[in-house]
Amino acid sequence: MTTVAQVFAGLRRAPGELLVRRWNWKSALYSSLCRSSLFFAVNASAGTAEAFGAMAAEFVYRAATAGFYGALTQTFRKVEPRWKGALTAVVLLVTISHSIELAIHWMRGTPNLWASIGASLGFTAVSTLFNLHAMRHGVLVTGREGHSLFTDLRLLPRVVASAFAPGTPACGARGES
Repeated sequence: MTTVAQVFAGLRRAPGELLVRRWNWKSALYSSLCRSSLFFAVNASAGTAEAFGAMAAEFVYRAATAGFYGALTQTFRKVEPRWKGALTAVVLLVTISHSIELAIHWMRGTPNLWASIGASLGFTAVSTLFNLHAMRHGVLVTGREGHSLFTDLRLLPRVVASAFAPGTPACGARGES
């Protein structure tokens, strides 16, 4: 069992180990694609050029940072009780990532700024909770405990089902049935 306090102690003791070496490339890939599409959609009414600008800014920001956020989420997946890990991860990720995101999009002049940030914030809350669930089942994990992206994609439907249908069997600790 891991506590929230132990996660923070580990982050203070070895931030490079937990956030750089364990950089979660799967999170960087998925987050960049999903969020840049979200920013495009929210800003499409401002024109194609504005929508593509918002999309590009978000893609670059998330490609550079989402791996750190994924590593942080992966660290919180072992926290018990689970609700404390989930609450702490959501609050931490929303606070850090959206403060930076707001600054980036404010400086670049993203037209539908507040709608974009609001949509992204909602996405963060839902995706962090889902990622924690998936990571607890060994899916979307990187490093020694993870497996290939292909295996994750194969196991993802069962993890999605287990997230929405209590009692539905998910995957084992390494994502195996």
